[in-house]
Amino acid sequence: MANLPNIVVLGDYERALRRFSNWNRIEQSSNLTIHHEPLRDEALYEAVKDADVIAIVRDRSPFNEAMIARLSKLKLLMFTGKRNGTLDSAALLSRNIPIACTPGGPSKETTTELTWALILGASKQLVGQNNLVTSGGWRNELSVLPMLSGERLGVIGLGAIGSSVARVGKAFGMELVTWSPNMTPERAAVEGAKSLSLDELLSTSKVVTMHLVAGPGTKGLISADQLKLMRPDSILVNTSRSALINMPDLCAALKQGRPGQAAVDVFDIEPLPTNDPLRNTPNLLATPHLGFIAEPIFETFSNGITQTLEAWLDQKPVPHPFEP
Repeated sequence: MANLPNIVVLGDYERALRRFSNWNRIEQSSNLTIHHEPLRDEALYEAVKDADVIAIVRDRSPFNEAMIARLSKLKLLMFTGKRNGTLDSAALLSRNIPIACTPGGPSKETTTELTWALILGASKQLVGQNNLVTSGGWRNELSVLPMLSGERLGVIGLGAIGSSVARVGKAFGMELVTWSPNMTPERAAVEGAKSLSLDELLSTSKVVTMHLVAGPGTKGLISADQLKLMRPDSILVNTSRSALINMPDLCAALKQGRPGQAAVDVFDIEPLPTNDPLRNTPNLLATPHLGFIAEPIFETFSNGITQTLEAWLDQKPVPHPFEP
């Protein structure tokens, strides 16, 4: 099949893409390779050096200007979702290589669900309580747990996801407070929240949950100085971007007891290295970036990839061109 175009799909960690759409046409009309393992640097280059088309699941495979310059055969690059933080789109466009994407699916809803799974899992010590039962035990002194009702929920970032998380907190009977770089009392009041300074929010909230975009003004927002303000019984939750929190500082802070717990779904390096200190940090509930992992989203991704690839094979316009 030497005359067929080479199509390489990257980052299908979950082996989900074939599950949700029909790839027969693409397999018949191309040399298709789907990679399930993480690839970076030279391993990534070796996987894509002969590719006519590259399709990336989310931002799991970084393509910088130097890497793109080496891909002499590349005719189209696409990724799932609407944004990709590890892709140098300018380098592609400067070579007139088109970029396509897919619809994103209901990721805001799934991230809200996971945020509350982490909050409840940490506050109710679900992992420890489950281990107690499965090891043959029953309730003990660690089974008498606090309530969230009546406590303060600090929402950092009150956009679509933050507002959704806040509404659930209100349903649980929590007091809502918020902060973001451009927050106003009026904006906070729309969601029934009170606007506070960041320091006051951190020092008074039982649960602090992060829902900001990681930009120049917010990267490293929470570091050692901010963490030491938190209550010893507080829970810091991050389902947004790891860059919002200095993760080495968080490791140290958890060992010192402020905050009392953390629950995180995002990490500086993903997949998390096996020797990363976070894997052995006390009072940490961690999940492997599940915020957007849901069947409806991967159905959207898979259909978006196959529709785009079929359009390209038919020399038709791609259905979702990327607009930088």
